[in-house]
Amino acid sequence: MAINLKNFLNLQNKDSKMGDFQDLEHLDGVSISITSADLYGNSRDDLVMFYFREGANYASVYTKSKIVSENIKWNLNLKSKKISALIVNTRNANTFTGQKGYYGLKEIAEELSIQLSKIQREDEDNPKKIKPNQILFGCTGIIGEKFPTEKIKKNIPALIQKIKYKQNKYIWMKAALGIITTDLKPKLAMEECKIGNKKVKIYGVAKGSGMIYPNMATTLGYVFTDADISSNILQKLLKKNIETTFNAISCDGDTSTNDMVSIFSTARAKNKIIKNINDSTIKDFDNSLHEVLLNLAKRVVADGEGASKFVTIKVNSAKTREDAKKIAFSIANSPLVKTAIAGHDPNWGRIIMAIGKANVNIELHKLFIKLGLMKIVEKGQLSKTYVEDDAVVYMKEEKKIDIIIDLNMGTKNFTAYTMDLTKKYVEINADYRN
Repeated sequence: MAINLKNFLNLQNKDSKMGDFQDLEHLDGVSISITSADLYGNSRDDLVMFYFREGANYASVYTKSKIVSENIKWNLNLKSKKISALIVNTRNANTFTGQKGYYGLKEIAEELSIQLSKIQREDEDNPKKIKPNQILFGCTGIIGEKFPTEKIKKNIPALIQKIKYKQNKYIWMKAALGIITTDLKPKLAMEECKIGNKKVKIYGVAKGSGMIYPNMATTLGYVFTDADISSNILQKLLKKNIETTFNAISCDGDTSTNDMVSIFSTARAKNKIIKNINDSTIKDFDNSLHEVLLNLAKRVVADGEGASKFVTIKVNSAKTREDAKKIAFSIANSPLVKTAIAGHDPNWGRIIMAIGKANVNIELHKLFIKLGLMKIVEKGQLSKTYVEDDAVVYMKEEKKIDIIIDLNMGTKNFTAYTMDLTKKYVEINADYRN
C-alpha cells in the first residue's frame, strides 16, 4: 500500500486515527511542503521540506556510527549560523554512496537555494539570498543504493509550488507520513509553555521503527519552536534531554548510519533572551522539550517493526546511572527476553540472565524484580507470593508491560523503552527490499 494521508485515514486500525494525535496547528516561522519524487515508484509522498522564511537557529545530534550517510557529512560541514530549509527524503539512505552521494546533495542544495531565493524576492519585503550552506538534509531508507539526485532535483519546483505558509493538523500529519519508511504510524508531539510571560510552542515529528538503538539519536526526529533561543543554548538543551528520551529506547539493538535529531527556533515568540542554560526562565521550556522528545521516542518504540507490546524497563537504586543504564539495555536488547514477551511467557529466568550479563556488580541478596505490580524476586529469591498464571494473564492482556528492577545499592535510576520481538519483525526485515 502506498502510504499517504488518504490511505492512513482509511486504515481500519482503531489506534490509527487522526484524532489520536495532538492538535499541531500553525507555528510562526515554519512553512511546510510535501510532494512525491516517485522514489518508491508509486504516488506516496516521499519528499518533505520545512522552510524557514526568516531563517532559524538550530542544533543537532547525530549517530556515532563509524559509517555515516552523506547527508550527515554534509550537515556537519555546514558553518551557517541559521538554517533556511530542512529537506528530508525517504527510500534512500544516501549511505555508502561516496562522492556522488555527497555531490548529489550539493546539486540539490544549489538548485533549492536558487528557487528559495526567487520566492524570497517575490514574497518578502526584505528578501534574503538563500545559500546552499543554509540547507540541512535528512535521508532515510536503503543503504548502498545510488542516490536519486535527478529525481529529487526534478521535483524541487513542485516543492516550491506546494509550500504551505499556514499550518494545520492535516499538513503536520502529511509531513510526518512523508518521512516514514517501514513505520506503520506517523509520530507527532507538541507542548505549549512559557518563557517569562511569553507563550511558546514546541512541535515535533519523527520517524523510526527498526534499526533503533541509542547512539546519540537513534532515528530521524525534528523539533520546531517559535521561541527565541540561540543555537548554543539549543545545543545544550538538546544534548541534555536526548539522554533520557531518544537515547533511552531500543527496538532491535541496531544503530542506523543516518540517525539525527534536530531542533529549530524561529524566534517569532519574542521572548526574553536566554543567555545561560541555568536561567530559571527557561525551566518550563526545558521540561516541555523533554516531554516532546520523550513522546516522540515512545511513539518510535510503540511502532517498532512487528511490535505487539510496549515495554518499559525501570532500573532503580543503582550505584551509578551508568550501571542502571547497562542493566536496562541488557534486558531491552535481549532477544530471549523480547521473544518471551511476544509469547506471553513470564520466563523471569531470562531477565535474571540479562541482568547477569550486563557486567555490573550487584549484591544478589538485595535484588528485587517486579512484573507490573507482581513481585517475582525478593531479596534475591523467588517471591513466595509469585503466581505464574497471574503473570501469564498480565502478559496476554496488557499492551504495556512494565519490568522493574530494584538493586538497592544506591540512588541512581534509568528507564529504557523497548518492544517485543515477533515473527512479524522477521517478515518485515526479510522482505524489506522486495
